[in-house]
Amino acid sequence: MDELEGKRKRRSQRDYTMGFKLQVVAAVEKGDMTYKQAQKIYGIQGRSTVLTWLRKHGKLDWTHSVRLTMSDSPKAKETPAQTIKRLERELEDERLRNLLLNEVVDILDAEHGAGLRKKYLAKGARRLQKQEGLSLSHACRLLGITRQAVYQREKRIRQRRVELAPVRGMVMEVRRFMPRLGGRKLYHLLKPRLDEQGIKLGRDGFFDYLRAHQLLVVPVKRYTKTTQSRHWMKKHPNRLENQEIGRAEQAFVSDITYVETDEGVHYLSLVTDAYSRKIMGYDVSDNMRAESVVKALQRAARQRQTRRSLIHHSDRGLQYCSAIYQDELRRQGMTPSMTDGYDCYQNALAERVNGILKQEFLINRCRNLRDLKRLVGESIDIYNRLRPHLSLGMKTPDEVHRKATSEREVA
Repeated sequence: MDELEGKRKRRSQRDYTMGFKLQVVAAVEKGDMTYKQAQKIYGIQGRSTVLTWLRKHGKLDWTHSVRLTMSDSPKAKETPAQTIKRLERELEDERLRNLLLNEVVDILDAEHGAGLRKKYLAKGARRLQKQEGLSLSHACRLLGITRQAVYQREKRIRQRRVELAPVRGMVMEVRRFMPRLGGRKLYHLLKPRLDEQGIKLGRDGFFDYLRAHQLLVVPVKRYTKTTQSRHWMKKHPNRLENQEIGRAEQAFVSDITYVETDEGVHYLSLVTDAYSRKIMGYDVSDNMRAESVVKALQRAARQRQTRRSLIHHSDRGLQYCSAIYQDELRRQGMTPSMTDGYDCYQNALAERVNGILKQEFLINRCRNLRDLKRLVGESIDIYNRLRPHLSLGMKTPDEVHRKATSEREVA
């Protein structure tokens, strides 16, 4: 019923985030799907909506339709005698392969109770029937199973396919906002809806479903150094090294990462609460000057809910050691803390948040800085409000931060 109501609801361009648009454009231009398939899979309304996105955000020329043709690969010709010899060799190979297969299956069933004949050979019987033109009875006799086993398996598969039909729509709905969300977090978000609709699907089965439908996320590792720690400016000791974080707004961690657009390289400055993992402040600019980086700190200060003592932790980069940044820390009553030299593990939380944004949200290149700022703003909002964290007991950063600060006010 909810799906039917969703289909009737009229959507506007504001319902689609910049990240979702770039994801669809990248998939179409990569050849994973056509623009018509994208409209059907994601439920995008409007006959030319995806084409409009392709012309506006795509890297290819979509002003004219392009027809791609593929030439069939030539087949090697052989004489009748060569054909007979080849077929004889293939027949003998198949006979030996089937003999070996049956021996292996019997051994596994006898020693381990694997039940392979019932689980998998029923599928093999149908495949053998289609490939070799055998009757089902003949194929089953060769594999040592009954026709009833084949029919029962196919009935179970049909029933299971009907039962799991709504799952793909649930997955694609979440992937509209978080296109690279990991399987465990995705299962956590969908589990209540699965239970509500009476769909029995465990975590391992859910991963099998994602794998079968090419919906698993492949991790991407990228690294670029953006910190220059060899300079003459004053550096501060690491005040978080032996300190346990037990409350929200006890410590902020900051870092800078790069993001590329068609215009060039831009820089994203982040300030994150160490307890709740909530991104408190950010700034996107085309430079790494202290005047730009300090804007993220100012935004984080405006988002604070408490006025207790707070440690600001960062690396030893020029921006964080500059007079502009240090003056702002004093103005906001924050105690500076820095890593011991260039050691990314001493600022691991900030590095981790950078990685989440770049690997799960900022995965498609924007055309310009304006689009990038919009994409970053949408991504951070989704990260804070919707994305669950394993380290937070599958709660969202905004949920944990709001609860922690409200409890502090009551206390």
